[in-house]
Amino acid sequence: MPMVEQPFTDDEYAFLRHIRFGELPPPVRPEDQVALTETDPGRDRPENAEDPVRWNVQG
Repeated sequence: MPMVEQPFTDDEYAFLRHIRFGELPPPVRPEDQVALTETDPGRDRPENAEDPVRWNVQG
């Protein structure tokens, strides 16, 4: 007689997820959050680069 495979229960799936991924970190408290400050966008290369092609290869 062939064996019929039973699907995992929700608790078994939860256990398997916990084993594979571990626990979530604690949530960040509102008083620990900081506001973002917009800055100027970064540049590809320094303004005084000798040769842009050579700088990109070595950089």
